[in-house]
Amino acid sequence: MSIVIVGTGYVGLVTGACLSEVGHSVACVDVDAKRMKRLANGEVPFYEPGLEDLVRNGIDSKRLSFSTSLPDAYRAAKANRTLSAPVVMIAVGTPSSEDGSADVSGVLQVAREIGSVIDEYTVVASKSTVPVGTSEKIAHAVESGGADRSKFDVVSNPEFLKEGAAVDDFMRPSRIVLGSNAAAATELMLELYRPFNMSHERVMTMGTREAELTKYAANALLATKISFINEIANLCDKLGVDVDSVRRGIGSDPRIGHSFIYPGAGYGGSCFPKDVRALIHAAQGVGIDPYVLTAIHQRNEQQKHFLLDKVLAHFGNDLSAHTIAVWGLSFKPGTDDVREAPALSTVRGLLEAGANVRAFDPVASAQFEAALTPANSTSNRFTIVQDKYEALQGASAMLLLTEWKEFRNPDFERMRTLMKQPCVFDGRNQFDPNRLRAAGWTYVGVGRT
Repeated sequence: MSIVIVGTGYVGLVTGACLSEVGHSVACVDVDAKRMKRLANGEVPFYEPGLEDLVRNGIDSKRLSFSTSLPDAYRAAKANRTLSAPVVMIAVGTPSSEDGSADVSGVLQVAREIGSVIDEYTVVASKSTVPVGTSEKIAHAVESGGADRSKFDVVSNPEFLKEGAAVDDFMRPSRIVLGSNAAAATELMLELYRPFNMSHERVMTMGTREAELTKYAANALLATKISFINEIANLCDKLGVDVDSVRRGIGSDPRIGHSFIYPGAGYGGSCFPKDVRALIHAAQGVGIDPYVLTAIHQRNEQQKHFLLDKVLAHFGNDLSAHTIAVWGLSFKPGTDDVREAPALSTVRGLLEAGANVRAFDPVASAQFEAALTPANSTSNRFTIVQDKYEALQGASAMLLLTEWKEFRNPDFERMRTLMKQPCVFDGRNQFDPNRLRAAGWTYVGVGRT
């Protein structure tokens, strides 16, 4: 099949590379000419394990191409198609507006541009995370761009990709959701996803509105589990209870499971915070008071300050005499994404309290520094280093904020020789508190009293 994907961010590029890997012809379109040039040379502009190899395979096989011209990409898709109609996917961002709603202006702009180029039956599929009812708006936008309504159908095809495991998630999906009100479009999309659906049935068909809400509900429920266990961890901290025992006790119930019940410094990234806010706004817009969703968001915002509060309680509010080492800056391991990362609020708080901060992350250092610097006049006291042990030199404490695998089993004896005092604030509960405390370390975890 021939597919055009508009948008080469996280979702668009992973989708394009994976579809080309199974034999489809994919043209990725973006207005960013520099990005397109880099991608055409096989350079992926963000970190995602396995993605660069797929992009290069697609380019070498001539199944994956990059362009700044939607009309050119669409004409090529028509010429190369093996089935009855081309598919154009919209994969542009839907950032949060000031009121928390999802900004779909980029999606609708792309839809109008699609309407200006299609001249035969085409399936317009939305991969972007959009509020309920956006598919109808996309249809109107395509029409307003000049397309006859009989020439296209709109499908909601939400993505369920975890950053750090996106390639595997796409190639071995837990489910493929197709929201469509048109049989012809559904059949075409079923054929597109046939290579991912051969071992057992993964496709779920439903209406466009149901598909749109499924995406938001899935992310909100995962965020719920995180905020819930963080609240329980905070309760454990006050009651002198070890949350790890509680976590194992409740996770053994198959109705609950162990996934997403690991307490920590809060969730971040491009999806959970934005999608929870958007769902809150959507509920309020139809007269529903979203008590649970609001509490999820509030707990997470407070949780991002948990470790900072522990540091201030231990050292006092003036940290000007202290150097604090930070391990991990991305919002989760396996990615260089720092959007709404707990490390941002923690490091800003440390700097505001006067601390010198030395930080290390395997892949996200440059992105973090760019996100931190515009908002912090104290950034001259923030230093990125190239090795996790280098960050510890002269430090009064080490804060673990991202659970990268290379942080799991450090040399604590070497750490002790580098630091002013053996003190760890474990924001991801990666270390054994009993072992460290027995070795003379000050250990502070999340609910590990």
